[in-house]
Amino acid sequence: MKKRTKIVSAVIAGATILIGGIWMINETRYPNVPAFNDHFTREFLEKDKKVDDGFYEFKSKTGQYRMWFPEEYQLIHENKEDYSLNGNAYERWVASSENSFNNKNGISYINVELAEKVKENEEVNVESLFKKNLHVNQPKKIETAHISIYYDSAYTYFKGTEEKVVKNNIKYVPNTYVAYIADENTDKVIELYYKYTGDHLTEKQGEKQEKFIFKMLKSVKF
Repeated sequence: MKKRTKIVSAVIAGATILIGGIWMINETRYPNVPAFNDHFTREFLEKDKKVDDGFYEFKSKTGQYRMWFPEEYQLIHENKEDYSLNGNAYERWVASSENSFNNKNGISYINVELAEKVKENEEVNVESLFKKNLHVNQPKKIETAHISIYYDSAYTYFKGTEEKVVKNNIKYVPNTYVAYIADENTDKVIELYYKYTGDHLTEKQGEKQEKFIFKMLKSVKF
């Protein structure tokens, strides 16, 4: 009986070591960055497609678009409401990162929502989005062969329960970006909202932030 117990214990110990070894091997297959250290976030990323310094390719679970995803961010998935998916027509996710732009007291958030909106109403949709978030009627616009990108930025903060928006003030580096990305050939649209919270950014950090945002916006492929 004792001999059998020893054999069973040895088998269990061996199996545990083997499973642990396999797990360790599998983990080393992924890049050692925050995005891949989170098991949920890595489900969306192509580990062999580092498209640019600090970015990996993100593939929507709707199958409707791809874009660049920053390696320092992780998708928030504490509650069911944090990530939403409805067939291949709608998806919303939020990602966050601490220590943004080498600022230990900063956290930044990226909110991305995919939906279908009638293209004939694009002007109205754009105006509504930017008026609501940045008090802007006519945002800036970039066009490529496949997408139209409407965007703008501002410094925003809350005074009590009211959100204040400060634009074009050299004292305040923008901490909020809003973008409306429309596919040229379909009704698919992505609305991207970026928010940085924490200590005020320096001008140099602000330039780095804007470059970072534009890389994501221009990377979208429907």
